[in-house]
Amino acid sequence: MPVSRPPVRTPPMFNLAWPLLVELGLAIAANVLGTALSARISDDTAGAFAIASQVSATLFILFRIIGAGVSVVVTQNLGGGQRDAANKVACAVVGASTWLGAVTGLMALCGAHGLLHLLNAPAEVFPIAAPFLMALAPAMLFDAWNASMASVMRAHLRTRDTLVVLIIMHVTHFALAIPLMYGWAGLPALGLPGYALALALSRAVGLALHLLMWRVHLGIRVTRGAWWRLPRRELGAVLHIGLPGAAENIAWRLAFMVSVASAAELGAKALSTQAYVWQVMSGVMMFSIATGLAVEIVVGYLIGAGEVREAHRVVKRSLARGLVVCVLIAAAAALAGRWLLGLFTQDPQIVAAGATLLWITVLLEPGRTFNLVVINALRAAGDARFPVMAGAFSMLFVLAGGSWLFGIVLGWGLPGIWLAYAADEWIRGLIMWRRWQTHAWVPQARSSRKRLRPDIVVEG
Repeated sequence: MPVSRPPVRTPPMFNLAWPLLVELGLAIAANVLGTALSARISDDTAGAFAIASQVSATLFILFRIIGAGVSVVVTQNLGGGQRDAANKVACAVVGASTWLGAVTGLMALCGAHGLLHLLNAPAEVFPIAAPFLMALAPAMLFDAWNASMASVMRAHLRTRDTLVVLIIMHVTHFALAIPLMYGWAGLPALGLPGYALALALSRAVGLALHLLMWRVHLGIRVTRGAWWRLPRRELGAVLHIGLPGAAENIAWRLAFMVSVASAAELGAKALSTQAYVWQVMSGVMMFSIATGLAVEIVVGYLIGAGEVREAHRVVKRSLARGLVVCVLIAAAAALAGRWLLGLFTQDPQIVAAGATLLWITVLLEPGRTFNLVVINALRAAGDARFPVMAGAFSMLFVLAGGSWLFGIVLGWGLPGIWLAYAADEWIRGLIMWRRWQTHAWVPQARSSRKRLRPDIVVEG
């Protein structure tokens, strides 16, 4: 017999999205500030910061094996009224984060030179980037813990609390980074390694705050054994969503790194241009990212409660608004492109080349919005395998192959690489939208609901 329950109450999308938007804005601003601080030393240092940060982000995708699944599983359990199961999943993810964070840090520490060689790091950049990447290793472990704990907080709708933690982390980071990088107050000028040291210390502060938030607001205490334990049942549910989600992220990141290697092959100046424009573009896509994360939380709750029709309506409304806003933001950034790039460098060639790339971003961003919103919705509905299977061809041949073909073989340079970005986002975005619009995800949503509570029949 179906169990009748009142409709689950989820907060308005805006109430979830605005703290996420501010959180993303702060994270992007921190990366922009890091690029700007590096650029004050030299353009080569800025290029080193950019390429080492890309390697770090690529390694951190290992965490997506659990990170892509924990939010979905926790929200589905909470939507289905299973608080104890959600808490067990949260503690299981802490242990998994320990192991994955440690592996990621060791790869950065021991493999920095080899990884930078794979990316064709220019000779001027390599001696600066290698020690910086190695110095980032401790921060990667702390980031793994912080990211998993923040995901659990968001799944419990505590988005404002995660924002407070992030603000404190960033303030601590840059309060320490500036004197450590430039040698203020009698300290030695450490350059980029000083930035990495400050990052690790600030992330340790963030971990302490997350532990406090878990205990006070969620009633979860992380026991000593939980830091190392890998419980099979709870992690199995996370990996069911997380492994396909991680595969999709890893495939995209590897394809993207081919484009970074192509940009590096064009020289240090092209790599610096790529770095500066990417920072501006990160701000452009901030609204779409926040919308996608909010959609994932709401859809997870709705699927857990069996409200499939409402989940479909939420996604359609959110996507329509996201498309309008992303185009307006991208156009504004393109119009202000020369001024924005002037915040990083005074090189007229870099500014002119970067301004051209920002106009290509106006074409790129609507396609990216389809991906950010719809893929998160598919994952929250339990349909995690389709995005990676359907998008693999485009990521391999359009993003990676197109970057090399257009940028290097045909000689179009950076504009060719960015046109490949746009083509890939639109191809994958339209495929994902067709999947959602035709309701092909509904069987997976029903299966997810049955795994939570086998005695409940999902109403379509």
